[in-house]
Order: sequence, then C-alpha cells, then structure tokens
Amino acid sequence: MQENNGRTHRAGRRAAAVTIKGYELKPTLIVIDTQNGFVSDGGSYDKLGINRSHYKKALPNIIRLVNICRKIGTPIVFTIAVREPSGVDLLTKTHKILPLPREERIEEIPICIKGTWDADIVAELKPDNKEYVITKRRDSAFYGTKLEDLLRKLQVDSVIFCGFDTSMCVETSLRDAFNLGFDVMVVSDATASMNPKRYECTLDDVRSFYGLVVDTNELATELS
Repeated sequence: MQENNGRTHRAGRRAAAVTIKGYELKPTLIVIDTQNGFVSDGGSYDKLGINRSHYKKALPNIIRLVNICRKIGTPIVFTIAVREPSGVDLLTKTHKILPLPREERIEEIPICIKGTWDADIVAELKPDNKEYVITKRRDSAFYGTKLEDLLRKLQVDSVIFCGFDTSMCVETSLRDAFNLGFDVMVVSDATASMNPKRYECTLDDVRSFYGLVVDTNELATELS
C-alpha cells in the first residue's frame, strides 16, 4: 500500500509491540527524503556541486533498517519533498526573508520537481505495496500532510527517524512528532547532514530534550 497525503490504496501493516532500550513501544519507521535529487549521481545536489558524501555513507544503514522493519512487520513511511513544475510552491514565493544559501539552492536548479526522476526515492529503497509515501512541500513531514492521521490509524505510539537532512527535515519532523505526543528516536548513522556541526547539534538536542539516539547496530539488536 502507498499512502500519499491521505489517499489510501491498499491495506498495510499495523504497528506491533517491540522493546527498545527497555521501553515497550509500537513504532513506525519514517524514512525522510531519500530521493535521487539529494543523493544520486546526476541529481540536483550533484549538479549544484553539493557534498553528498555524508548522505551516501548513511544510505546503506537506511537500507538495512528498512529491511529489518520489513522482516519484523514494523510499518514504514517514506517521505518525498517535491516542488510543482510551475514553481508556485517555491519558498521564494512565500518568504521575503530567506537565507541566501537556501534561496540559491531553490532558484539555480529546480530540485525534486514532482513527477521527475529527481523526486523519486532511490531505487534501493523503492517502497513495496504495504508501505506508505507521504508527499511534503516543507521541512516537516507533518505540515500540510495526513501523516498524523496515518500514524493514528496504524496505532503507533512512537517514531524511528532516519534519512536526510538531519538538521532540517529530520529534526523538524521529529520535533513535530514529539509535540503531537509520539515518542521519538533518531538513528545516528542512518541520517546525515551537509554540515557535520549541525548534525551533532541535532543529536545533542534529541538526547537532551526529545528522545533517544541509537545507531543501526543497537536498533538491529533490539528489534531482533
């Protein structure tokens, strides 16, 4: 099944109880923005000359997590960040104040235009028919989407986050999940940021104020 902003096509998995770090939880795995435009050779970030090495290093761990969750039946939600071909939903259309680096990434080369290869999830992580895809247009996976409604229907009480970028879309989505009442955790080696300092700041903030920081090996042991 795929769930795209509330449109349900086929029944998918519901959350089952697992124990993580001594907590009995019913989690879902949310995989943030693992798209060709951000990660793949020939994608928008590659064309812009943005360093994707941290993303590429994290990708095998994301693949491993997805495979573990598929094996044990944990629900999996993928997000994709897209823009309309017309550019009507670009941040430059709605913001007078926008930091220059972000403005340049938006204006110089269109990133993840809806319906293009650039916007597709990388082939190694192609969702199966029991998984869900949420389309988003802002940093948070919850803003302007039906993600919260989906998680309630899946009867989950917690969210495991991985994907890109740690200090932007992952962190923003994690904070929103926490404020909506879900327990949260981030998998440190299955997420990455273009800026290592911001990556470390996000992990520190999660440890200090929001939830758990685990690595792939720890989580694999707990889930098995």
